[in-house]
Amino acid sequence: MIRQLQGFEIPASAWERFVLARRIADYDPAHLDQLCLAGAVGWGRLSPHPATLEATQDGESRRRVIPTRVAPIAFFVREDADWMRAHHPGAVDSATSFLSPVAQAVLELLKQRGALFFPDMVRATGRLKAEIETGLWELVAAGLVTADGFENLRALVTPKGAVGTGLGRTMGKARRPRHAPGRWSLLHTEGAERDASVESCCWMLLRRYGVVFRDLLARETNLPRWRELQIGYRRLEDRGEVRGGRFVDGFLGEQFALPVAVESLRAHRKLPQNTNGERVVIAAADPLNLVGIIIPGERIPAISGRSVTFRGGLWDAEDALMASGY
Repeated sequence: MIRQLQGFEIPASAWERFVLARRIADYDPAHLDQLCLAGAVGWGRLSPHPATLEATQDGESRRRVIPTRVAPIAFFVREDADWMRAHHPGAVDSATSFLSPVAQAVLELLKQRGALFFPDMVRATGRLKAEIETGLWELVAAGLVTADGFENLRALVTPKGAVGTGLGRTMGKARRPRHAPGRWSLLHTEGAERDASVESCCWMLLRRYGVVFRDLLARETNLPRWRELQIGYRRLEDRGEVRGGRFVDGFLGEQFALPVAVESLRAHRKLPQNTNGERVVIAAADPLNLVGIIIPGERIPAISGRSVTFRGGLWDAEDALMASGY
């Protein structure tokens, strides 16, 4: 599941409650923690924060990084994360203009000493635990740090008094400590050389959608230009690894697909239409929310808590109207 979703940024507070918990039956947060702590999966903000961009362009930033529960966070599978590249090179070295003094101190400590546990940062800086928490959350929102486990992020995102609420029940019944096990470290996104990075990105998108074309990628934020992806897909097609052609009607430009996706589309076309089919509800933040992009209808914003309903594989517009109160 993480391999299929990697690279797609979703608000930090929405990942488990609204996306993973709806995609995975009997979702257990411990499984995600195990993947992260084992080094199989990592997480972090990959798109550049506006303050980071301003700082890298003119050396000074006119805005601050404000920690927020809707900061965009993406997962990456470490063994095939060649698609990751630095979107804001030099940001770590020029961070002083847009970070608070506490966040600057934590960042400098991580640069000097490498990965550290939360108590080590508290002791080394002489700051209060609450100050270090805020500084780390600021660095997460800026896309500069990550941690060994997802529990580290969960501890920052989940309000301390969330026990008994829907969010608290999703994350666990017991009150969480102010900090979680696992080390914090700088988030490096240098990635592989350009051609390998583009090809890795091509595979990432194919695993997510099965069929890929330009209009489909409207919600994707961490991609090379379509021209580069097109060249990458042509190379894969020449090697016989993917199919090129016209698989979805109504869209201009080249389309590329996994062989299994082509067979699935052919099989689905032969099935009888069933307007009373299975009802599936996904979060509006989920990458499958393509209403207004490739599915006819008014675009549904990817806001935490909102949902999109499909019935028999088709978007249920009537259900959407009822949910919005019309």
